Amino acid sequence: MRNVSRPRLAELELNRTPGAIMINMLIAAVSLFVNGFGVYLTIQADIGAAPWDILNLGISKSLGILYGTASIAVSLTILLIDILMREPIGLAMFIDSVVVGKAVDFFNWINAVPKCASLLTGIPVMIVGLFIIAYTQFTYMKAALGCGPRDTLLVGAAKRLKKLPIGAVSIGILSLATLTGWLLGGPAGVGTLICAFATGPIMQFSFKTVHFDATRIKHQHLGDSIRVFLRKSPYQKGA
Repeated sequence: MRNVSRPRLAELELNRTPGAIMINMLIAAVSLFVNGFGVYLTIQADIGAAPWDILNLGISKSLGILYGTASIAVSLTILLIDILMREPIGLAMFIDSVVVGKAVDFFNWINAVPKCASLLTGIPVMIVGLFIIAYTQFTYMKAALGCGPRDTLLVGAAKRLKKLPIGAVSIGILSLATLTGWLLGGPAGVGTLICAFATGPIMQFSFKTVHFDATRIKHQHLGDSIRVFLRKSPYQKGA
């Protein structure tokens, strides 16, 4: 029984079959939907949003559209930039671009959690949201179908700005998103600083508790996924 399960597990982890890709797409979609709940909590904390959320909320407010619609517009724009930079694109990037924002809209629609009225309640709610985001980031990345559009943008920009450390590039991108969103009416505040300084350590802690090393994941590119579905993948030769 063990000899049968190991190859199946390898196929699932490496996306070697159409079935494995479909399962991992489902895992990615569910993970990103729950991730959207984490994002929703950081917004409902009402003490200032994360940089990209400031931009999404600013666009939402200035254009009178839903948060999710603004998020999709921003994500697809970034995805287009990633493609123009010829960075690797995966199936999960398209799922990411749509699901997270619309999950936030869904939780807003059902009014899952009321907005916090003070820092005393806002900070714990934001921290819980950041932990949910971190753990769902693990399950999403483990599907190995591509990183998010924003992460890909960061890597692509860092490659082209070789004289700058990736940390400085990240600060520059997030600062631009924050400033643009704030000018459009997005909420910046104490929560923005919490997101800036706590997201990394919380993610590192979360990944450590599940023994996950993100650097060891080999994400499947979109072209390879298509070849698997068309049965033109080298994975199929030994089948």
